[in-house]
Amino acid sequence: MLNNILQLMEKGNPVSILISNEKGTQSPLLYCELIYKARFGESFMITSQGCRVCEYVFCNTENSPEEYYNSTGRYKNHKATSNAVSSLKRFEIKGRSIRITPFTGEKFDVLLLYLTPVKAMRIIQAHGYLEGKPVEIKTGGIASICSDCSVYPLMGKLSFSLGCKGSRKHSKYGDDEVVVGIPFELAKDIDEALGKIPETLS
Repeated sequence: MLNNILQLMEKGNPVSILISNEKGTQSPLLYCELIYKARFGESFMITSQGCRVCEYVFCNTENSPEEYYNSTGRYKNHKATSNAVSSLKRFEIKGRSIRITPFTGEKFDVLLLYLTPVKAMRIIQAHGYLEGKPVEIKTGGIASICSDCSVYPLMGKLSFSLGCKGSRKHSKYGDDEVVVGIPFELAKDIDEALGKIPETLS
């Protein structure tokens, strides 16, 4: 049941992400909004959602978000924008659906957690306990929930993100929270390690 991981969440539940062959629906809500709603009890099965950047991340479109990012003044020039977009992690859904639910012990591909920095540190320390290797954090402050913390873990990588403008604006998670994505294949070992590493001294 991953009880040690569950105990790290101070508000709501971890969110379970599963790539499914079940029939899904098109949601007008943004992916980050759906994830945040699932944190507090709602469930969804989607084939697409309302964020154009996320649609690109999940390969539902090949329309690059470069023009959108250029229009926001996010980057110095077109080359910087192109570099940012090319760094996005992408995953092809291939006609399948994404099941988004509050985690209650069911099968999952990725667990998403909203944690305070000190609780996120515990995940990093638990990961380090296993092999002594540091976590490689890759984030550009864009597409944080979809690319950083959903797709990157789908590739088997533990992920940490400080969030992005869009997800913080639309899903309103706390300024004191960071987002963590844990792939299924690492979750059990990390949970067991959390029960063995020293407690944080106050």
